[in-house]
Amino acid sequence: MEKFQKVVDLCVKHYTTLGYGLVTLLTVGGERIFSTVVFQCPCSATWNLSYGLVFLLVPALALFLLGYVLSAGTWRLLTGRGESGACTCCGAGLRGFLLCSQLSGAAALAPLTWVAVALLGGSFYECAASGSAFAAQRLCSGLDPQCKEQLPLVPCQKAKASDVQDLLKDLRAQSQVLGWILIAVVIVFILIFVFVTRCLSSVSFLQLKFWKIYLEQEQKLLQAQATECASELAKKNVTYFFERSHPEAWNTSSMRDWQHISSLYTYSMLQEYINEKEKSHLNKSTDDESVSVELQPCK
Repeated sequence: MEKFQKVVDLCVKHYTTLGYGLVTLLTVGGERIFSTVVFQCPCSATWNLSYGLVFLLVPALALFLLGYVLSAGTWRLLTGRGESGACTCCGAGLRGFLLCSQLSGAAALAPLTWVAVALLGGSFYECAASGSAFAAQRLCSGLDPQCKEQLPLVPCQKAKASDVQDLLKDLRAQSQVLGWILIAVVIVFILIFVFVTRCLSSVSFLQLKFWKIYLEQEQKLLQAQATECASELAKKNVTYFFERSHPEAWNTSSMRDWQHISSLYTYSMLQEYINEKEKSHLNKSTDDESVSVELQPCK
């Protein structure tokens, strides 16, 4: 049991990394199934290009949109924005840009994995490129006069001329090179983004680790307290409905307060909310004193 508990604690500690790894594995497995079972290149000059691009890009687009839908941060930003009349969801300035970039980066993990694995496999690209007039003009230079007509048959191994059929190796090489270039570009972009965000951070490395631990504990306690309060309120309402007893007054936070702590921020919005309430309370209670006390977020 002790070893099992250690494994559980490790999974909880690195649940974000494990989640991204699981999404990547599922995407790779789905792409392999599509390319071997579902995908069948028509080997037609009319359909090759569109058919190959659909299998290469449409699932990636669907995964990208699904990544937004399944992201809790997306709904945390959007919920209630229409009612409040706010036009910008992520906020203004550099902070808003970083927040939107973070959400988009998380949503783009699965589609980029799909495209990269598909390019490394080569099937979709081979089919699409063999139906492209631009690719045919470049590949068929100096080859058989019937090369452009036979090129769409290359993915199906039906090209009559042997030199034309050998172009399949060129198409696969191009596809794999593009796949590795995409992987390298994504890695470089991620490194640059991490460097920029860490350099612009107002806290140190150890302080950032402290805030991550704090946020985890805050979410656990908030969930437990919300469950307790919701259960108590539900019990009172049910009791009132059946027994017709006089309902007791129920004090809870206003909709504005809930909206405040639901916003995304560089650290805890709950702490930010407490700071503002504490400052407002002190300003009301001290008329002549120039004292300002605030719960500092360890800056």
